[in-house]
Amino acid sequence: MAMTKRIKLRTLLAGGIFTLLFFGLIVRIYWVQVVKADFWTEEAMKTWNTSNTIRQERGRLLDRDGKVLAGDEVAYTIAVNPKRIAELEAKHPEWKLTDRMVSKLHNVLGTSESKLREIVAAKKEDGTYLSQREVRPDGWKVDKAIKDRLEVFREEIRKLTGVKGDVGLYFNEEQKRYYPNGTLASHILGYEDKDGIAITGLEKKLNEELSGAPGFIKYQKDGARVQLPNGEVEYKQELDGKDVTLTIDKDIQFYIEEAMRTAFEKYKPISITAIAADPDTMEILGMASMPDYNPNTYWNFKDQNSFRNNAIQSVYEPGSTFKIVTLAAAVEEGLFDPNAYYKSGSIKYTQKDKPVKDHNGGRGWGENGMITYLEGLKHSSNVAFVKLGYEMLGKEKLIKYINDFGFGQKTGIELPNEVSRPYSLDYPSEVATATFGQGKVLVTPIQQVAAVAAVANGGKLMQPQIVKMISDPNTGEKKVTEPKVIRQVISADSSRKVGEYLETVVSDQEIGTGRVAFIPGYRIAGKTGTAQKVTKNVKEEGYSKDRYVVSFIGYAPVEKPKVVLYVVVDEPQIDNAGGGAVAGPIFKEIMGKSLLHLGIKPNLTDEEKESQSESQSASTTTTKKGEVTMTLPDVTGMTVAQARQQLKEHSFKVDVLGKGSKVLQQLPKGGGVLPASQKIYLLTDETQGNVPDLKGMSLRDALEMCSLLKVVCTVEGQGYVTSQKAVKIDGKWILQIKLSPQGQANQSTAQSTEAPPKE
Repeated sequence: MAMTKRIKLRTLLAGGIFTLLFFGLIVRIYWVQVVKADFWTEEAMKTWNTSNTIRQERGRLLDRDGKVLAGDEVAYTIAVNPKRIAELEAKHPEWKLTDRMVSKLHNVLGTSESKLREIVAAKKEDGTYLSQREVRPDGWKVDKAIKDRLEVFREEIRKLTGVKGDVGLYFNEEQKRYYPNGTLASHILGYEDKDGIAITGLEKKLNEELSGAPGFIKYQKDGARVQLPNGEVEYKQELDGKDVTLTIDKDIQFYIEEAMRTAFEKYKPISITAIAADPDTMEILGMASMPDYNPNTYWNFKDQNSFRNNAIQSVYEPGSTFKIVTLAAAVEEGLFDPNAYYKSGSIKYTQKDKPVKDHNGGRGWGENGMITYLEGLKHSSNVAFVKLGYEMLGKEKLIKYINDFGFGQKTGIELPNEVSRPYSLDYPSEVATATFGQGKVLVTPIQQVAAVAAVANGGKLMQPQIVKMISDPNTGEKKVTEPKVIRQVISADSSRKVGEYLETVVSDQEIGTGRVAFIPGYRIAGKTGTAQKVTKNVKEEGYSKDRYVVSFIGYAPVEKPKVVLYVVVDEPQIDNAGGGAVAGPIFKEIMGKSLLHLGIKPNLTDEEKESQSESQSASTTTTKKGEVTMTLPDVTGMTVAQARQQLKEHSFKVDVLGKGSKVLQQLPKGGGVLPASQKIYLLTDETQGNVPDLKGMSLRDALEMCSLLKVVCTVEGQGYVTSQKAVKIDGKWILQIKLSPQGQANQSTAQSTEAPPKE
């Protein structure tokens, strides 16, 4: 009886407990599904939903003809799996997998072996191995060529170990900024670092326009991460960045940098700067500073001067190139009489100030120092310009013209970090020295170019521009930058007269200080500049006797100017450095090639034609194999008919690519000495499918041709092209080329191609 009672009590107790538990479960379900329904639904959605970012393309930077100067490219980050490597190493120590991995990564990436061993054996705080570790910075966003080398190594490891899958080496696909022309226009373009941050140049200035915005897709998935067929989907399309077309002409930019690099190696100056512009619009055709850098490998350049764009960031005493401003002002005011005489040599403008002397030691020129003002311009006489600017114009008018020509104020060019130095001319000595470009008026190269462009174009000061158009690929909208006139500084008639006077500085082969820049068949206006630098010795005041900034500025053709060009060399390491001797030849080389490129042919006299013919004959030689070699003319900018005729006269074979009427590019480039049997390719429009036979070409020329044709090129081997195959994949042309050191190019051809720029 007692036993039965205890059983009943236990049954009641158990039943009560189960009842309470059931009641608690009901309450809990009510709490979760009713009271907290919104909260738990939101938490569940987090588990069901997944989101993927859709990466946008950063806008491209293009030259005026649409050639890519900067764009996005696929990159790869190298990573290792320390856990997997350790597992394989433990099972098969004879494979020496860690040693092999470290050695190969060291050879390919350059990372120290000690650092690589730390990465390959990286552990968590609890002592267990990490499952992934990126090889930074050397393996971060590397090119496909590096990834391909390591991929071959990974396959070798798989064959060695017999492991078909994971051996602990990965390639994470990413995106990086790529500059296909290396150092070309580096100061203009700037660069974007590996974190995707725009650092300098137009990359930084136009970052908002170039950046675009990423998109995304959100969808619901099941436990296996498969998208639910009836789940909600949210989608936002990515917005690619805007393409920016620059005023830069890639070829003129190349001519500038090629000439500057040669001079930089020869004179070893602190810097060289050059700017070429269209004087009618002040569109910048080319702008460069040296030392420079390669934006693809910016981290290798430790000298901060390599990143300085001296064209807009450095100020100089301009020297005699500034005499153009004084001359233009005097002509505009009717004060310059080219045939009037004055006494050269020296001038004492006040009783207490030291006299100003001419650069020949104050001896002057002519009988008893008496020469005309035009002769004074040709000789670059300081005395002549003190008389014109200090005595005739006077302080107020001189300052007015200096200001009107844009000095002492920023030009407004679309580049970051432009500087300008304000000035004041408080004393007679400051006014006198300003007339010939020394003293208080400090200028940037871009200010100087804008001022001389105003002299060339009929008297209009234009705002320099480097952005020609911004195109939105998402909407098709295009924003074109129109030329902007700041003010009329001198009359068109004064502009014409000044051009004719400056032309004599170059054309007078006896006394013209700019005669070294004379190019047969072209009318060139120009002016040299040699400015002493302020001494570095704190114990001495005044100017150094052996440190100069030398320059040359000019424009052509005088009758209808198309190019204004300024070259400035800071402290060339050469005795008796002068603007004519140092900067003049650089100016001449750039100007001559640029005019031909723009289709402006020289108007040669019969005597000049005969001399040129003799020069061409002299340049014709014979190789050891009996092949005739000749200097290849530059025919870019000419019509196809003109180019064919000129190349035919030099016995070169011609292959025309495209259906255009004008030669946009030629390959190989003009100026080299090639066998007369060499075929010259002329590109007349931007075709993609018409890929010529590249057999025998060097790798550099073949890649240049691919760039011109906008064809993606894959390369196998080294040396010269031996075979090629063009295929179209997903609407894009892919050119597969194979090379061999014993290719079909002869030695003369190989030597004629330009060397890659040194970093």
